[in-house]
Amino acid sequence: MQKRVSKGMGLRNNSRVLSDRRITLATRKGLSWIPWQAIVGRIARGHGFIDPGLVLKRLRAFAKPSEVGEPIELLRAGVVFHARGLVNTRAFQFNLDWIWPYWVEQQFNPNSDSFIPRAFSFSHINLTHRNWTAVGLPDVPHYPIVDPRGLVTPLFDGWSLDFWLIGGESPLLPSKCEHAEQSLDIAENISVQTRVSTDSHAIESRVTMERDERSACCVIRVSARGPAKARLVIAVRPYNPEGVSFVDAIELASDRRSWSINGVDEVKFSRVPERVAFSCYQSGDVFSAIDSETEQTEIECSIGMATAAAIFAADTPIELRIPIEEAAGSLSIPGHSWREELETCMRLQVPDDRLQRLYDTAVSTVILHCPGEVYPGPYTYKRFWYRDAALILNAVITMGARDRARRALERFPRGQLSNGYFRSQEGEWDSNGQVLWILDRYFTVSGEPVSGDWQERIERGAQWIIDKRMDEHSPHPGLLPAGFSAEHLGPNDFYFWDDFWGVAGLRAAARMLTAAKPQQACRFNETADEFLAAIVAAVERALSRTGGAIPAAPDRRMDSGAVGSLVADFPLQLFPAGDARMLGAIEWLLANSFVRGGFFQNMIHSGINAYLTLHVAQVMLRAGDQRLHQLIDATAALASPTGQWPEAIHPRTLGGCMGDGQHVWAAAEWIVMMRNLFVREEGDALVIGGGIRPEWIQSGRELGIERTLSPHGEVSVSFRRAAEYEIEVVVRGSWRAQPPRIEMRVPGYTPVAVNGDSFRLRRV
Repeated sequence: MQKRVSKGMGLRNNSRVLSDRRITLATRKGLSWIPWQAIVGRIARGHGFIDPGLVLKRLRAFAKPSEVGEPIELLRAGVVFHARGLVNTRAFQFNLDWIWPYWVEQQFNPNSDSFIPRAFSFSHINLTHRNWTAVGLPDVPHYPIVDPRGLVTPLFDGWSLDFWLIGGESPLLPSKCEHAEQSLDIAENISVQTRVSTDSHAIESRVTMERDERSACCVIRVSARGPAKARLVIAVRPYNPEGVSFVDAIELASDRRSWSINGVDEVKFSRVPERVAFSCYQSGDVFSAIDSETEQTEIECSIGMATAAAIFAADTPIELRIPIEEAAGSLSIPGHSWREELETCMRLQVPDDRLQRLYDTAVSTVILHCPGEVYPGPYTYKRFWYRDAALILNAVITMGARDRARRALERFPRGQLSNGYFRSQEGEWDSNGQVLWILDRYFTVSGEPVSGDWQERIERGAQWIIDKRMDEHSPHPGLLPAGFSAEHLGPNDFYFWDDFWGVAGLRAAARMLTAAKPQQACRFNETADEFLAAIVAAVERALSRTGGAIPAAPDRRMDSGAVGSLVADFPLQLFPAGDARMLGAIEWLLANSFVRGGFFQNMIHSGINAYLTLHVAQVMLRAGDQRLHQLIDATAALASPTGQWPEAIHPRTLGGCMGDGQHVWAAAEWIVMMRNLFVREEGDALVIGGGIRPEWIQSGRELGIERTLSPHGEVSVSFRRAAEYEIEVVVRGSWRAQPPRIEMRVPGYTPVAVNGDSFRLRRV
């Protein structure tokens, strides 16, 4: 068989080619004068099509005029995403006799809550079960993923492996099963375990990543239980949790111990299969050829839908190994075990097994996805955005992983333009504030000095914010221009989200430059105060329309996009705790934008957001509103069996409906939420115990947090019941200077005595 360059990595790889062709006809030197819109419109009308220019004009009329209508980066990603969706329209609905992934089996089943009619759908994409869990090793930027029924996609955006059991009255096909058991084990290595069973059949798989001398391997161990003559089938599938991923060719090695897929990818068997079967698209799924007596060793499919099956006796487990091709330098960092990594991180002890497990899982999720670059997810969001990186790194810093945070921040300058703009994608104005804020957070918490190179970049980044603000002749003087919101707060608008980040960025820059450039620091502080005053003026004008609640933008009515404005409270603390405008927004959101106890984002996501639910809970925590625990419990209940949250959660299926199926930002917010229940910063003070539940204290079990970082140094806090109506709280710190002011705010208790680092509190 001819060796070929693999297309098995899927459609998404083509976006890399597209991204290198950034020069369009309309912008090439010497051609910008050509009236392309008129020409394209005339051609379209000549062929009976609607003028696309008029459609775009109408679409853009729904948004505020802005410099950038839609970021080219998102348009490019959207084209690739829906290109796959178009391929899916051809593959799935006309071949329902195939074995498809779980989301297709559900979404195309008229008897399922996941069913979506397809009549006028432009493309067929996963909108109901965007759930998967990555395995991996610290500092290795490759993430095999496992779907809710055990389908394994070893390589990024590639083909998958499925496991079937045949023999007996009916086959066991996991993707068609209504129920499965799945769990995540993080004791020694991250592994996903899946069990699918009936009364007479069962398949169990364990997926992990292991390191050898030269590379990493995705390792899958599969066992089965069935009738005496049952056979375990290992099947190559030309799809993954997003849809079709082309497989052009599959070849069995001469020793029958491995497959070669698309000429470059390898699947190794721990033992020789009894027999193998192959099929191409024209012949149908290999499932229908499993009993064929025809012996083949290879298959090619011009459509890219080649399938293969290796059949083994089911009474002996089998191990599969898929080598992960290493990018240059990706294993250059000495490999640490998961145990070594986790031992250096903040430790939580809470007498609620579910919350404890979710915290431990979140820590491993965040470490896994920060190998140097910061990834908001292992698949759909395996790319870099300053926004997501800043909020994820806030958790990394808080939990004590300073070296990991430093490595990530050292990559930030790559995206800074000569004018100071930290660009994730053109047309968004929040990134500079986020970069400056997280840099200040890092330098403050770590105690490291700000280098000269960083000082220059910080100064340029802050100046960009100042230069970007609108003048007195604009619709909203002093604010940032209308911009695109990748946080999906609505169409292009003058978002307070952007403005609040701008103020925080200027103040952060001032703090970082105070020692080296005091005059610039003073100027940035003064501008930040002026900027905040302009925002407050715009907010006050809006309050008469919104009933006292802060909206998403000056001219907006109240809607779910208002959740973005809560950033002024958490994490930025630009307003005092319990600010009426923030609390007004929360009450409106609770009444109008909560489903199943979680925040439901009507804008784009149309799903429940775990990470934004926790943002609301953080504002409540600052305000002393103990309803925050209802939100925490609701968020915990929405986690998948492996302890993950997709970016948005379908309110009926409770599967993912938007974004990555393993949302790292959500995991990061869970870490910060759990930590802040025990200890958080408020101005120059440390607030202790503001989110401690009475039943935790009464349980008598260990309760506390160890080795969290703060601007004052490393802190550990423990709580124990000292008497019937009293508790003892011990605060131990490795302070860099004088101990900070400590505020005890354990709900229902008041301080009665202090002895060194020990505080005695009595129930009120």
